[in-house]
Amino acid sequence: MTSSHFKPLTRAAAWAALVCIGITLAACAAPSTQALDAKFGESVRAIIDSQTIGATPAQRQDPVTGLDAAAAIHSQERYQDSFKTPAKTFEVLGSGSGAGK
Repeated sequence: MTSSHFKPLTRAAAWAALVCIGITLAACAAPSTQALDAKFGESVRAIIDSQTIGATPAQRQDPVTGLDAAAAIHSQERYQDSFKTPAKTFEVLGSGSGAGK
């Protein structure tokens, strides 16, 4: 075999290498993403802000309305007591009997 049989293959490989290098350099020359990075997460922050009610409650000077002191104290005590004893369970429509008795 002579070297003339390898010339077309070598030329094709050289062109393929040049194309690959060209594509790689073109990818490196892509525009920067700084404009996108500056606004990254902006939509999420906007949605969270729109779902927040009373973003500054510590700065408000008006009292809480809608519940008197006695009812609030009773509710708080019931809430605290709910952790002392487990909730009562009950059987729903005889489930768990299995024997049908």
